[in-house]
Amino acid sequence: MENDNLIVFGPIPSRRLGRSLGINNIPPKFCSYSCIYCQAGRTSHMQVERRSFYKPEKILKAVQRKIKEAENKGEHIDYLSFVPDGEPTLDINLGKELKLLKSFNIKTAVISNASLIWQKSVQKDLYNADWVSLKIDAASKHIWNKINRPHKSLHIDEIFQGIVEFSNSFKGDLTTETMLIRGINDNIEEMQKVAKFISKLKDSKSYISIPTRPPAEKWVNSATEHSINMAYQLFKEESINVEYLIGYEGNAFAYTGNVEEDLLSITSVHPMKEEAVSEFLKKANAEKEIIQKLLDENKLMETKYRESKFYLRKFNMK
Repeated sequence: MENDNLIVFGPIPSRRLGRSLGINNIPPKFCSYSCIYCQAGRTSHMQVERRSFYKPEKILKAVQRKIKEAENKGEHIDYLSFVPDGEPTLDINLGKELKLLKSFNIKTAVISNASLIWQKSVQKDLYNADWVSLKIDAASKHIWNKINRPHKSLHIDEIFQGIVEFSNSFKGDLTTETMLIRGINDNIEEMQKVAKFISKLKDSKSYISIPTRPPAEKWVNSATEHSINMAYQLFKEESINVEYLIGYEGNAFAYTGNVEEDLLSITSVHPMKEEAVSEFLKKANAEKEIIQKLLDENKLMETKYRESKFYLRKFNMK
């Protein structure tokens, strides 16, 4: 019998979801993709057919037990999040499970690779969630094939049509996530296409991310800070509500009195224009020399986009 601790884990801190209790509703590694950057490794069970993995009642009891444990420790839970080691929508009971979890009066989230969103049954199930994240790493078929390595029966045009349909009907919070990989999808042409598509989605928020854990393929490298800033600016030009998602948990946008920490926190989420940094330092009564100090310590970096100078937190990349 499956250990309940392998089905439900946490709560863990999440910048997107606060304190999140994770639900592993798919055994490793059942997925419709075999992404080159996946932290769970290569997909061992490639499939697109939805089926039952665990009884919904088993998941309900496991979640109930974890919630009680968290309450006993005085830990708060903001979301019950479906974040398995595979694709959560492969679970044919997902909709039923989301409905059962409503009894706890805690918001629910599903982090999906969007590969099955074209199926009406998947859309119907996801309507029961409060928050849904859909992966959009590429808009061109050849790059999609290279980075996500999808099941041979999947079609990117069908998936994109399903994403638009879902965004037009979903009543909850919709987000997208784009993983940038050096030399694969981090060029201006591809990011313009991705941004153009995401701009069509209704009430969405987008995250640009890089691998922060060992990827499935050792040759995979994170995009450079220059490419990340380029993608961010292209998204902003399409009026997309965009943030970085690089695994750094900080007090973003909060002035705590520690100028260095606040600058690093903010620039890990959004790049700051040179004039914005100057204004921030003025409000904090801090000297400009602090920027050079952070640059010298390799904690901050300087880059340009369309003749404007930006500062970004220096990421730990290969």
